[in-house]
Amino acid sequence: INDDVSLPKTHSTGRRGVAGTLIVEKMLGAAAEKGADLASCKALGEKINRGSASMGVALSSCTVPALGHPTFAINDKEMEMGVGIHGERGLATLPLTNATEIVEHLVNAINGDLNPQKGQSALLHVNGFGATPLMELYLIYELAARHWQNQGVNIVRSLVGNYTTSLDMAGCSITLSVLDDELLGLWDAPVHTANLRWAC
Repeated sequence: INDDVSLPKTHSTGRRGVAGTLIVEKMLGAAAEKGADLASCKALGEKINRGSASMGVALSSCTVPALGHPTFAINDKEMEMGVGIHGERGLATLPLTNATEIVEHLVNAINGDLNPQKGQSALLHVNGFGATPLMELYLIYELAARHWQNQGVNIVRSLVGNYTTSLDMAGCSITLSVLDDELLGLWDAPVHTANLRWAC
């Protein structure tokens, strides 16, 4: 998975996988349960990956237990744009701003890479990094959903919460995944895991 648009496609070590990993794993699990073979699952995963883009922002670092101190340092008036899910430093340290401007930065980066089209259906996932209140994640969701709906993208499915976390990091990521009928059916398929649970 390489859905992190904070890094260029030509990056020397390749792009990271961030919260798009959850989208791919959920749909591939549903396909496998329906009997899809390994080659089919691989092709499906590549399709979902191509249609997904993510970017995250952190308001604090995380503390990896083995390290014993924050992975990077930012102050209360800064934010780290483009962080990884393992606590990696982001693309840039920027002055802290309001939620509207943070979302604009994230969705513009996603649009520049994924280029969702008017009339396309999509899944919007706002993922918390572990220390962000759910109320704030829903605020981010509302701002992002409004942006894409104004652009003509149909947000037909959503997922908001702490799913792909970075321990105690404050912040979130936004993932947009374009959907067709096949992918929508795989997303809607029943799931019963520790974190994702729904029936048909």
